[in-house]
Formats: sequence, C-alpha cells, structure tokens
Amino acid sequence: MDINPLQDSFQRAMNLSRSPGAVSTSPTQSFMNTLPRRLSVSKQQKALKPFSTGDMRILLLENVNQTAVDIFKDQGYQVEFYKSSLPEEELIEKIKDVHAIGIRSKTKLTANILKHAKNLVVIGCFCIGTNQVDLDYAASIGVAVFNSPFSNSRSVAELVIAEIISLARQLGDRSIELHTGTWNKVSQKCWEVRGKTLGVVGYGHIGSQLSVLAESMGMHVLYYDIVTIMALGTAKQVSTLDELLNKSDFVTLHVPETPETKNLLSAPQFAAMKDGAYVINASRGTVVDIPSLIQAMKAGKIAGAALDVYPNEPAKNGADAFSDKLNNWTSELVSLPNVILTPHIGGSTEEAQSAIGIEVAHALSKYINEGISVGSVNFPEVSLRSLDLDQENTVRVLYIHKNVPGVLKTVNNILSNHNIEKQFSDSCGEIAYLMADISDVNQSDIKQIYDELDKTSSKISIRLLY
Repeated sequence: MDINPLQDSFQRAMNLSRSPGAVSTSPTQSFMNTLPRRLSVSKQQKALKPFSTGDMRILLLENVNQTAVDIFKDQGYQVEFYKSSLPEEELIEKIKDVHAIGIRSKTKLTANILKHAKNLVVIGCFCIGTNQVDLDYAASIGVAVFNSPFSNSRSVAELVIAEIISLARQLGDRSIELHTGTWNKVSQKCWEVRGKTLGVVGYGHIGSQLSVLAESMGMHVLYYDIVTIMALGTAKQVSTLDELLNKSDFVTLHVPETPETKNLLSAPQFAAMKDGAYVINASRGTVVDIPSLIQAMKAGKIAGAALDVYPNEPAKNGADAFSDKLNNWTSELVSLPNVILTPHIGGSTEEAQSAIGIEVAHALSKYINEGISVGSVNFPEVSLRSLDLDQENTVRVLYIHKNVPGVLKTVNNILSNHNIEKQFSDSCGEIAYLMADISDVNQSDIKQIYDELDKTSSKISIRLLY
C-alpha cells in the first residue's frame, strides 16, 4: 500500500478521533508469536506501527528508568523526560498533547487532569500500584492503564528480610549511636531470627517470595490471605488475621490499598499481637494506623517497626520534606527507638527499575502499535495474532465503546461490506473493546470505515492501524 496518499487524505480523519493512526514498517518480534497458530510458522510477522512514529509524543515523569526511554526512542516516538513529578497546572498543560504518559507513585492522574488529555491513548505506571490513577475515568475516555505487578517483588522481599534482621538486632539504633560517637555494645533484647515466626499478611508475589527467603534462614512462616493460596515450602495459611497476629514474632504487610485494608493494623490488632513483636509495612501507607502504632510502641507492646510507606508522602526529594506538616505524628514517630524509616524504596533497586522499565514500555508500545491490551488493569484484555508480511491492504480496527446492547450488531454491519479476517471483543464493566482485521481494503475503504464508525452513538475512541 502506498502510504503517502493515505497520509494526506486520512490525516484529517485521524485528527478528529484525537488518537493516532498507524503505518506498517519493519518486522519486529511479537509475544503472540509464541502462541499456537494455524498459519505456517515459517512466515515472518509484521508489527503494526503508528501512522507516523515521529508524531507520537510520550511524557515520562519521576525518573522512569532509561530502559523505557530507549525502547520508546527505538520505536521512533518523541520522548519528553523529567526526573521528578510536575505541579498540577504544569502537568495539565503537558498532558494536553501527549499520546502516552509514564509515571511512578508520586504523580496523581485525577479526573481533573485526565479530562484535558485530548490525545491520550495509554498510561504506564512504572511501579506495582495504580491507585495514583483514576482508573474508571481513564477507561471512560478510552485510555488503557498498564503497570508492572511483578518486576520489583524480589527487591521488596529482600528489603523486608533486611529489616527483620535489623529490627531483631536493633541495628538502626546502634548505627545512629555510633555515628554520634556513642559506643553501646549490648545484647539485651537482641535476637536471632532463626526459629522465630514470620506472619505474612497478603501471600501474593511479594509475600510468597518473602516466605521462601525467610524459611531459608530457619524462620517459621504463617500467612493470611482473603483467598486460599497454595503454600510454598512449609509455610501454613491461617484462617483469620487474629490467629496470625497471636502467633507471629514479626508481622509484615503486603496488601493493596483498598477500603478494606485501610487501618488493617490498628489498636485492636496491636493488642492481639505477641508482647515484643515487630511490625513491617512495605505495602501502602494507609494500611497501618501509625498513631496507634506509636502508642503500642510507647506501651512496650511492639518492640520495633519498619515503615517504607506513609499516608502522605513528599512529592520530591529534599531536606525537611518529611515533617509534621505532611503527617502530624512525624516528630513523635522519629523519636521512638528501634524504628526504621525508609522513603518508599521497596522497589528502588537498579535491577527492579530496569525490569519495570522494560515491561511497561513494551506493554505501552504493543498497545500503541497493535492495540493489544493484555495486562491492562482497567480495560478489557483483547489481542489478535500479528499480521504476516504478505498480508497487504489490511487494516486493524480498534473500537472502544460503551458496553450497551446492540453495539456489535451496528459495528459488524459496517464491517460486513469487507472481508473480516479475524475479530475479538471483550468487555470490562461499562467499557467494551473490539479488535478486527479487515483485508482487501483501499484508501477510500479505510476512510469510509472510519467515518461510519465515528458516527456510532456508543463510540468512545477509534484507532485504525495498518
């Protein structure tokens, strides 16, 4: 297909959709290649590409890893990179024209910000959590959100292991003392972790990996989860949180931020714990009621705590950023003995950030280039196998629409005038997503398909790739 006349005649229609079109360029490897397929495996695949890669604008904030920057630049995208988050007014101005945005945990993409994003196709959260994004609003305007749920799990698990040992040996206090010239060689209330019981709340990718590491050091592991999960090693699942708290020497939390997990550990839970137990939170800042933790430590009920996350966290690095102005209990917390405080660094290792950069950047590129939404946290997960190099005059239709009756009938009536090679549709709540490959089409056919789909009442967003 001659792309130049198509670019001239079709660009206006693409601008109306406020989403990028695509052209096909060089073949690249697709993860769909690994799936069984009826076509000959000897055929080369071709990846669908944006209409003009140089027109694709990517905004990356919060020092997203260089691996992601390199992947996006290799795709030919324009990349704008910042080491920190942006003030809301500046972010609103920046997001108006970009097609993709990559953030970490500090940037809040609220409905008020996203409503200005007229060209936005996809959001990448270069971290585990996605609570910093209004997922429902993003879906309602046809914007898919991707994250990296697994890549930093080892880094978080290793940090927790380090904190278990540090709390048991009071390493933080001894280090601070020696830095100030005080020599305080003591063994009282310092323990080996061998033979102690670790209670893991949330036995997902981090919790289960932590379980294996803890057992290798001779610890006994109990875990509590809202679903039944097969144990690794000799770990045992308990049926209630109270049972875990009653039996554990160390309690570590690995749960998402939800209404159900807010203040999961508060005064009643601290009272249920062993005298002299330890608390570790590297999940979300709202999971532990910190004022209650302070009181439990002052009463001698809790012997030590390690916190990596907080209800309110500074927007950027700097002196005096962590203070009572941010959380009114800060000065009281920092005055307590055997408290390890870290600035949300659970996943902040070179290995984890590199892996996250690769995973999320590839997911965003696949969605931009081919429409594949597998792995999205707020969107129907839809994919089609890649086209072969010899499949010319083929267009891929990406139609995001309201999940209401009769839409597929209307859309298929439009597409039925052409040869539909393959099609897949799925829904997620109020949003539905259809992908279809249409063959034997010319420039006027593509224009007609777009115009007719654009007139449908349930349309949220349309992209046509070829």
